[in-house]
Parts: sequence; C-alpha cells; structure tokens
Amino acid sequence: MKSVRTAALDVLTDLGSGVLLAVAFYSFAIPADFPMTGVSGVALIFYHLAGLPVGIMTIVLNIPIVLCCYRTLGKQFYLNSLKTTIITSVIMDVLGPRLPAYHGELLLAAICAGVFCGIGYAIVFMRNSSTGGFDFIMVTIRHYHPHLSLGRIGFALDVVVILIGGFLIGDVDAVIYGIILNYLYTMILDQVLYGTSAGKLTLIITDFPEEMVRAIDETTGRGATVLNGSGGYTGEDKSVVMCASSKKEMYGIRKRAHEVDEKAFVIIVESNEVIGEGFRLPQDTAL
Repeated sequence: MKSVRTAALDVLTDLGSGVLLAVAFYSFAIPADFPMTGVSGVALIFYHLAGLPVGIMTIVLNIPIVLCCYRTLGKQFYLNSLKTTIITSVIMDVLGPRLPAYHGELLLAAICAGVFCGIGYAIVFMRNSSTGGFDFIMVTIRHYHPHLSLGRIGFALDVVVILIGGFLIGDVDAVIYGIILNYLYTMILDQVLYGTSAGKLTLIITDFPEEMVRAIDETTGRGATVLNGSGGYTGEDKSVVMCASSKKEMYGIRKRAHEVDEKAFVIIVESNEVIGEGFRLPQDTAL
C-alpha cells in the first residue's frame, strides 16, 4: 500500500511540475524569446553553427549523457527520470499552448519564468527524479562533489550555454535576461531543496544545564545535548547545552535561556541542514 501511495504522489508531483514548467516556458520565456538552456540550448547552438535540426540534435546529445551518467545515477533514478520526463513533456505540450502569453516587461517575464522554473524543478528533485538532459549532468556532478548545490551547478552550465548562444545570435539583451532568469531559477531551486531543512543551532554556556534542558523541552518540545567544556582563560569546568531547532523555535529558546540563567552565554548560528528525527530524514538527503 505504501508503494502505491508513493507512486501516486510521484505522479501528482510530476503533473504539478509539468504545469509550473508550462507556465514558465509558454507564458513567460517563449513569448519573451529568451535564449534556451540545457540540452535544447546546446542543440540550438549546433543549429546556428551547422544548420542541424534542433529536435534530432536534442535526442543525439541526450544519448551520451544517459550512457555516461547511468552507472552513477543508477537504474531507479533513471526510470524515475524517464517517467517524469514523459509526464512533464506531455503536460507542457498539451497545456502550454493554451495558456495566456505575457507580453509585458521583459524583466518581469524573466522573474516569473525563473520562479516557476525553480519551484517546478525543485519538487521533481525532491522526489528523487529529474527531467533528463542537463539534470543528469547536474546530479552526477553533485554525486562526486557533494559540497556543490544543484542550483550552483545548474547555473554554471546554463550560463555557458546562454553566453555561447547569445554570441551566435548577437542579442545582448536576451543574454542578460536569460542570465537573470537562470539566476532566479537556481536560487529558488536551492532554497526549496535545501532551505526547507535549514534551521538554527543554539549553544548555551550555563551553570544550570539540567534546568536549561528541561526549559527547552517545555518551550519547544526539542531535545538538547549537554557537552562538557572548560573556560579557556579560567580553566573552570562549564556545561554547554546544544540544541538544533527551527528559526521560529529559536526565539523561544533564547528567551527561556536567560530566564533560567541570567548569566548564560548564548550563541546562535545558522544551520544549513539539520538531518535526523524531527527534521529532514537521512533518506531524503541524496540531493
């Protein structure tokens, strides 16, 4: 039953992503004539250089990408991506031409296209899938260089395609708007993928560790860890209460900390990702 629910959720995710991408491309990007990115953008470059058909070149370019990335990404990711590609492509081709086209300010078109693209692609990646093409390359690079985010990788690849395509077409304005679109897309992508698991890490140096742990639990329901430390100058033993929380919960922890111990030394730092019970699950961290 769980597998059926998972499959149904995957399909609904692909349908939702297809709608968002259809809006991004057909309502904003295509009417504004922004440069294409990804494999289609590379195929367009070959069209300008040698007159090769864009559709055929898109298929030809995808073949080596699939062959090179298949072993790294695995069979399941490939099958998920194949399903997602088919569903999103059908939704885009069926729904896209029926959507109203925006012919207003190019900057607004770039912003809207970038936001819709970012959300659309992010929810696909969150389901351990992709739309093929450059997505395979992005995830493969991420596999070997996990310190890089998918957004940064995608932005670097797309900017190269945009610059080359813009040079061949000779439209500087299109290049600028294309870079703005892709910058917003990658920022939204990273924020949705990684920002949802971000939080705060609070370190409290106190003489009342047990009371502090209870206060945190009563205030937020979060657990805390007590670390043993010593003052670098005085050499006195100190207890450090460490607690990971959401940004909203952090304010309650900070307030309660000084109610328990007026002399408590509180350090609050950003936590890009929190993985574990009550936060993001380990199996959700592949991307």
